[in-house]
Amino acid sequence: MSAAPTQAQLQTLYRSSLQASRQFASYNFRSYFVRRTKDQFKAIPSTTQPDILKAWFADRTNELETMKRSAVVNRMFEGPKLVVERDLKEVEEGVDENDTLLEHMPAPGEPSYTC
Repeated sequence: MSAAPTQAQLQTLYRSSLQASRQFASYNFRSYFVRRTKDQFKAIPSTTQPDILKAWFADRTNELETMKRSAVVNRMFEGPKLVVERDLKEVEEGVDENDTLLEHMPAPGEPSYTC
């Protein structure tokens, strides 16, 4: 009989999987893999048969290695940040409080276009 993975091994695999999922540059991939990792570890087989648990552990280990490689490729071809990824500080820096729409509008009686 093969031994089932210990609680410490499961915790290490969980932490490593979360860490790898957070390495994606793309917001959508990153949030998907974090959510997927949490869902997979919530559904750990609660069986007393060590072979089933060992097979599940081996599958998650293989997926971890695949996720690490995918994250590297994703970072190599990183695109611009999405609006939801921007910090509040970045958003505030891009807004000039003294800038109003009225400053850019022509005064009454002036033409609205220039030739």
